[in-house]
Amino acid sequence: MPAPPDSKRVVIVGAGPGGLAAAMLLAAAGCKVTVLERQPYVGGRTSTFEADGFRFDLGPTFFLYPRVLESIFAAVGRDLHQETTMIRLDPQYHLVFGAGGEIKATPDVERMEREIAAFSPRDALQLRRFLDDNRVKMNAFRTVLESPFLRWRDMLSPRLAKMLPILRPWLSLDGELKRYFDDPRVRLAMTFQSKYLGMSPFNCPSLFSILSFLEYEYGVHHPVGGCGAVSQAMARVAESLGATISLDDEVEEILFEGRKAVGVRSRSGVHHADALVINADFARAMKRLVPNHLRPRWSDRKIARKRFSCSTYMLYLGIEGRYDDLAHHTIHLADDYHANLDDIETRHVLSDDPSFYVQNACVTDPSLAPPGKSTLYVLLPVTHQHSNVDWAREAPRFRKLALRQLAKIGLDDVSERIVFERQVTPADWDQQHEIHLGATFNLAHNLSQMLYLRPRNRFEGLESVYLVGGGTHPGSGLPVIYESARITSRLIGEDLGVPVVVDGDVSDRRATAVALVGVA
Repeated sequence: MPAPPDSKRVVIVGAGPGGLAAAMLLAAAGCKVTVLERQPYVGGRTSTFEADGFRFDLGPTFFLYPRVLESIFAAVGRDLHQETTMIRLDPQYHLVFGAGGEIKATPDVERMEREIAAFSPRDALQLRRFLDDNRVKMNAFRTVLESPFLRWRDMLSPRLAKMLPILRPWLSLDGELKRYFDDPRVRLAMTFQSKYLGMSPFNCPSLFSILSFLEYEYGVHHPVGGCGAVSQAMARVAESLGATISLDDEVEEILFEGRKAVGVRSRSGVHHADALVINADFARAMKRLVPNHLRPRWSDRKIARKRFSCSTYMLYLGIEGRYDDLAHHTIHLADDYHANLDDIETRHVLSDDPSFYVQNACVTDPSLAPPGKSTLYVLLPVTHQHSNVDWAREAPRFRKLALRQLAKIGLDDVSERIVFERQVTPADWDQQHEIHLGATFNLAHNLSQMLYLRPRNRFEGLESVYLVGGGTHPGSGLPVIYESARITSRLIGEDLGVPVVVDGDVSDRRATAVALVGVA
């Protein structure tokens, strides 16, 4: 369905989740959309790769709060759940504490109360209050997350001021959870989700208690085929609506007339644009594509002074045989969790006892591996690129440590069962995947880098330049990245005089849209 010849031209740099969502919305509105992607595949980090019959998610491994993407699909006349299959997990994940004890986190509140009661009967009585309070917080703050912050007065609105007693921005996430739970392990169970933002719960703003609430309220989902299957579905829909997606087509230069972007030059040639959407890593794109003098608020010097998230060390392992007694998601939290986080965020060194996460997706989705085999996705949060860590020297040692750590969740025979292996370090995220400092969760989400103080969806100081992705408002994580695409698409529609519909009705679909399964 090609756009009419006189349609407004939109060029999107990057086919990550935000870029694909914007492509869907803008193509459905009749814009002539061209997506230019550096890699030979769509999805950015929300993609999958295949090797020797194994299929791995590169980055995100689960789907949280699907309402936003459901709404985007509905806005363009499609149903997310007809394009992909989502399985809601129960248990959602298995938490193993280095300090002792474990929790099989379940959305069944009564069962979860029993899990918590094993640590603290008093804390178990607080779970419903925590969920009820965060339901109020989420409903109050959702309009903020769905709105652009383009002017200082947006920060000073009476609406936002009324929310301060609910949001309690003077508290850290852990400080907020102390209002409910005494046992530090129970608080960790409800705050480790700050790692989805690449932050420590002891520094992360209290607002983000809504992350754990969203898990229990709306579920943790596995898309069959991996999260990359969702990106592929989005690309199919965008193309069916008339968008052009050009792969292996790196953008080399943004073309400016004064402060106005009028197009780009990529490997395939010059592409003129009435609006330019940048979906690449924010800091890397600024430094490579926008001349320093055109971005005084985000100059190279100022970017260097910003706080960036942690990075991740990854092992993607093809395994002979299966681990049917291992949960789909397992998180091991280090005995000295504070020290591990300080190593990551303050000292910028590698821990001797790091926390780690393992996805054993074949217990839910056997299609990800050949018959009789399985995949293990192993992630260890680590410092972003820093002079203290030379990954060329440290990677072999840290690999051995990572494999030894797996014994702490009962996996003591992994090394001899590996038949495929890929390793990704922060240096690889930086150099191969073009992520500034290898900071996989982008700019940190401290209060001085949120809302108006984060790079804006209509990028300040330039004309016709817009941002989507984790580096702009509302922030990192798939639901809010999709939300950034809705905000940005709405702004482009207003600026170009194009009627862009960004919110479809999903109220009748959500209750029956996902399957609920038990996972060992």
